[in-house]
Amino acid sequence: MTTLLAFLFVLGVLIFVHELGHFLAARRLGVRVLTFSLGFGPKILKTTRGDTEYCISIIPLGGYVKMAGENPEDTRTGSPDEFLSRTKWERFQILIAGATMNIILAVVVMAIVLAQGAEVPAYQDEPPVVGAVLPDSPAEHGGIRVGDRILTVAGDTVDTWERLYLAIGTRPSRDVAVTLLRAGQTESVTVHPNPQSRFEVGDIGVLPDVSPSVRAVNSGAPAERAGLKPGDVVYAVNGRRMIFARQLSEAISGSPGKPVDLTLKRAGQELHVSVTPERQGDRGLIGIAISEATKPFHPSPIEAVKLSVQRNIEFSGLIFKTLGGLFVGQTSLRQLQGPVAIAQLSGESAAAGWVALFTLMASISLNLGLLNLMPIPVLDGGHIFIMALEGVARRDFSMAVKEKMLLAGFVLLMMLMVTVIYNDLMRIAWIQNLVPWRN
Repeated sequence: MTTLLAFLFVLGVLIFVHELGHFLAARRLGVRVLTFSLGFGPKILKTTRGDTEYCISIIPLGGYVKMAGENPEDTRTGSPDEFLSRTKWERFQILIAGATMNIILAVVVMAIVLAQGAEVPAYQDEPPVVGAVLPDSPAEHGGIRVGDRILTVAGDTVDTWERLYLAIGTRPSRDVAVTLLRAGQTESVTVHPNPQSRFEVGDIGVLPDVSPSVRAVNSGAPAERAGLKPGDVVYAVNGRRMIFARQLSEAISGSPGKPVDLTLKRAGQELHVSVTPERQGDRGLIGIAISEATKPFHPSPIEAVKLSVQRNIEFSGLIFKTLGGLFVGQTSLRQLQGPVAIAQLSGESAAAGWVALFTLMASISLNLGLLNLMPIPVLDGGHIFIMALEGVARRDFSMAVKEKMLLAGFVLLMMLMVTVIYNDLMRIAWIQNLVPWRN
């Protein structure tokens, strides 16, 4: 139920804002709006105010604003309050308003999220210098070593770990060129990122040069008896490099009653400590509180808005690169997500709290706004594209030509919908098990 409610909330807000953009632009320019609908199909709730019928329809995967004289086949009187009676510039303003509102919503919501502040990983904004390479990983096979500074991925500069993860994450299951700085020399290697999670995010198995630390030691616990102290950095367990707190927790809990060798860093010195986790149930505990290297992030409202604009610009570039990659084979079709995946993400985000849910909403709103501007007939961008062609040709196309263009756009859109719904279903384990070629 949480998943359904979260999905309807996210989708409802995005559709309402998008259609509100068209509605307000039409009203501002004096175009009569006949219907403002959230959803498609039969109307389940409706009311009329003035010339406009406001309604909620049964299929929640979209919405529409119906304007007087919107289509050439509509009965038209030539009245100035009809859509096709307005100039191309005025029609352009109405058509682009929906996507514009979605982009504005993305900026506003992301600014609200950022203004809340958070503790963020200390390495996130640092240069991607490799602190560990996972065994049998694409990075190890590609020849990446500890200490390498990753400079570019597929020709794109990556100056932070965040940018590196984005660059690798969008290129699963394909060879990717990586440029490194090693011992003062530039080298090039090729890696083949493995798809991870049900969303097939690329990963090459490199980790930052950070380690968890001991925040507190319980009195009388095995850790205190072994000599651990608050502030100790746990570099390795039984020779295995520790990067994140969860790794350390898993390494200790998985060795109940068995001595483990901790490699510590204390006051610039490296030392080894042997400690035996006490058995509690099927877990081992040594009595420490673990913390990761984080830093506070608390921007002012103005800084949050600026950072939101900057991040949305960066994400827009990433979206365009991903879409471009579809046409040249650099982006996997399996990474595309549809309504089922959005519903799953909405439920998971809602369970994590309103900040996660609003972050997801901002991301989807930006995607919706930009995708609606694609020059595909049926979408707002397609109608704008047709108007632009008519402007270049200095004449309006015939109904037959427009119908063929709209049909082509509809077929392309349906192919895309089939692809994303197939991807969504294949992310559900029991359905995937029924499909032999995905096993």
